[in-house]
Amino acid sequence: MQVSRRNFMIGAGATAGLRVLPQVSRLPARRVLTLVFDKSLGMMRAVERVVR
Repeated sequence: MQVSRRNFMIGAGATAGLRVLPQVSRLPARRVLTLVFDKSLGMMRAVERVVR
Protein backbone atom coordinates (compact mmCIF):
# COMPACT_ATOMS: atom_id res chain seq x y z
CA MET A 1 0.00 0.00 0.00
CA GLN A 2 1.43 3.33 -1.03
CA VAL A 3 0.85 6.28 1.28
CA SER A 4 0.09 9.57 -0.41
CA ARG A 5 0.19 12.92 1.29
CA ARG A 6 -3.60 13.06 1.21
CA ASN A 7 -3.93 9.69 2.97
CA PHE A 8 -1.29 10.76 5.48
CA MET A 9 -3.23 13.93 6.30
CA ILE A 10 -6.47 11.93 6.70
CA GLY A 11 -4.73 9.54 9.08
CA ALA A 12 -3.16 12.39 11.03
CA GLY A 13 -6.58 14.06 11.35
CA ALA A 14 -8.16 10.85 12.59
CA THR A 15 -5.38 10.40 15.14
CA ALA A 16 -5.83 13.98 16.35
CA GLY A 17 -9.57 13.36 16.70
CA LEU A 18 -8.92 10.30 18.84
CA ARG A 19 -6.68 12.31 21.12
CA VAL A 20 -9.40 14.89 21.69
CA LEU A 21 -12.11 12.35 22.55
CA PRO A 22 -12.18 11.27 26.19
CA GLN A 23 -10.54 7.98 27.03
CA VAL A 24 -12.94 5.08 27.48
CA SER A 25 -10.68 3.08 29.75
CA ARG A 26 -10.16 4.21 33.31
CA LEU A 27 -6.62 2.87 33.58
CA PRO A 28 -3.96 5.58 33.67
CA ALA A 29 -1.91 5.64 30.50
CA ARG A 30 1.03 7.64 29.21
CA ARG A 31 1.38 8.81 25.65
CA VAL A 32 4.84 8.64 24.16
CA LEU A 33 5.33 10.82 21.08
CA THR A 34 8.31 10.07 18.85
CA LEU A 35 9.36 11.87 15.68
CA VAL A 36 10.68 9.64 12.91
CA PHE A 37 11.82 10.39 9.36
CA ASP A 38 9.56 8.69 6.79
CA LYS A 39 11.61 8.09 3.65
CA SER A 40 8.55 7.39 1.47
CA LEU A 41 7.04 10.79 2.34
CA GLY A 42 10.37 12.58 2.59
CA MET A 43 9.39 14.30 5.84
CA MET A 44 9.22 13.87 9.58
CA ARG A 45 6.26 11.94 11.00
CA ALA A 46 4.92 11.75 14.55
CA VAL A 47 4.37 8.27 15.99
CA GLU A 48 2.30 8.11 19.15
CA ARG A 49 2.15 5.08 21.46
CA VAL A 50 -0.01 4.51 24.53
CA VAL A 51 1.95 2.93 27.37
CA ARG A 52 0.10 1.54 30.39
